[in-house]
Amino acid sequence: MMSFNNNKYTVLAALLATALLSACGTSPETRFYTLATPASAGAVQTDAARNVAANTAGGQTFIEVLPVSVPERLARPQIVVRADATKVDVLEQERWSSPFNNELRDALAAGVSSRLGAIDVSRSGRPNDQPSYRIAIELRDLDAARNGQVQAAFGWTITRSDDRKTAVCRMMVVEPVPGSGVDAVVAAMQKAVGHAADAIANNVRALQAGQTVKCAN
Repeated sequence: MMSFNNNKYTVLAALLATALLSACGTSPETRFYTLATPASAGAVQTDAARNVAANTAGGQTFIEVLPVSVPERLARPQIVVRADATKVDVLEQERWSSPFNNELRDALAAGVSSRLGAIDVSRSGRPNDQPSYRIAIELRDLDAARNGQVQAAFGWTITRSDDRKTAVCRMMVVEPVPGSGVDAVVAAMQKAVGHAADAIANNVRALQAGQTVKCAN
């Protein structure tokens, strides 16, 4: 009888140990986010922009969006939000779907292309007989707070390849964050990037038309 009880307790102890090890080995789920907006959201803009491009002297518009410079504290896969006046939280389980500078570059390139009906030739090269607009963008600062706001400072230089005409602008964007979830923070960031894409596209249009470039703010 004593041997049976000992075996029983041994089995129970082994099951308990296994359960504890399983619990300890379970890590929180990692969620991934993107700055890219759904393709459907830009469909109407793209169609309208293509109509404009078709009527623009010189035909198709080509842009080249260079890698985007970002502050060092944001050059990481984790999403960074402000905790208070002196601290930030690096959210280990809330991450970008690609390195943040790549995520930002791709979102801006897609946004500008959509608004202009342009082709991004950054990775493929442009036809030799067509001008392109080379766009260098810097994210000077980005501050995001849950239940607060997203404040982003952009700067960019646009250079036309054939006559070397340039536009240099800066822009500050503030978007409210109506919630405590990371989804709300990312949605506000998407809107901020959209405002920057609007301003950059307007600058390209001005250069195309030979007009004086006016910065958004």
